[in-house]
Amino acid sequence: MSAGSPAEAATGDRAVLRAMLDAEAALARAQAEAGGIPGRAAEAVTKAAGSGRFDVRGLALRAGAGGNPVIPLVADLRAAVAELSPGDEEFVHRGATSQDILDTALMLVAARTLDLIGADLAATAASLATLADRHRATVMTARTLTQHAVPTTFGLKAAGWRSLVLDAHDRVVRVRATLPVQLGGAAGTLAAFEAYGMEGAGLVNAFACELGLCAPELPWHVLRTPVADLAGVLAFCAGALGKVAADVLVLSRSEVGEVAEGTGGVSSSMPHKRNPVRSVLLASSARQVPALVSTLYASMAAEDERPPGAWHAEWSPLREALRLCGGAARGAAALCGELSVFPERMRGNLAVGEAVGGVGAAEGMVARALERGSAHPPIRDGG
Repeated sequence: MSAGSPAEAATGDRAVLRAMLDAEAALARAQAEAGGIPGRAAEAVTKAAGSGRFDVRGLALRAGAGGNPVIPLVADLRAAVAELSPGDEEFVHRGATSQDILDTALMLVAARTLDLIGADLAATAASLATLADRHRATVMTARTLTQHAVPTTFGLKAAGWRSLVLDAHDRVVRVRATLPVQLGGAAGTLAAFEAYGMEGAGLVNAFACELGLCAPELPWHVLRTPVADLAGVLAFCAGALGKVAADVLVLSRSEVGEVAEGTGGVSSSMPHKRNPVRSVLLASSARQVPALVSTLYASMAAEDERPPGAWHAEWSPLREALRLCGGAARGAAALCGELSVFPERMRGNLAVGEAVGGVGAAEGMVARALERGSAHPPIRDGG
């Protein structure tokens, strides 16, 4: 589902490279502001970082020598600065450690992807509000433990989906606003920066301001709260959208036929089928993200001041979880915006079950659920 989506581009190798270069350039500008390096050097670093001359595949192949891609990137960035402003290459990456740059880059990647996810969740919530209002009196059977129960309305079901999507949106916005830069130097003490005459806390604040991220109270090389918080939000988001998909998959079964995806998928062997492929892929993401998140939580047990392995284990699952959630949010927006609802089939299935009572209560619940929109903070594009 993420293939070809904006989230795929936002989490790809080139996006990570771009974020690492943005972090290096921002650090140079912050250090120039703090009087730690010449202004001309910061300008040269920024210009070199934006030159587009860096080979992402080559960096990946060379990363094995030092265990991360920042080491070869710094070498290439220094060479680029030396061509632009000879002698100023010594100011590239001054005082920083590789984890400072890569952690900050991954927070930038997360921020940029969360902005996309937030916009798609907002679109999904808007479509579900329309469905809930339109079908507040569309009677259908409620199903409990797989069996027909009492009547409800499709409007109440859609309002419930919307409530989950709004909860996911709230969490995405909240965690996006707390994503921090990383800056601590070799052992998280900021000593190297101060040795160059830069006040540590002020430098961190300037670095964060340059990138539009937060300034942490402490370096978090082995204090992985930001990653754990992000992991929890991604798991919730995938699960919330997975719930919508799970219901659509049941309601679109041939023997139920109460809803259908606006554009059904094809079958390689049965051309008569109209498969609910968006819901299938949403359900797939909902099952994958928690497994990826478990690795991120496990990496919190990181020893010493810089960990061997725990930090490295985060890189791939974090990007994949962001990518899956981004694809799922984009798919959910399309699914809910195009969902076909069949009230006659709902009434027919209700008659089969001979269920009675409860419809008036369901309509009242829809009204109360939709009232949340007036009390909810306005949803803006990008979260």
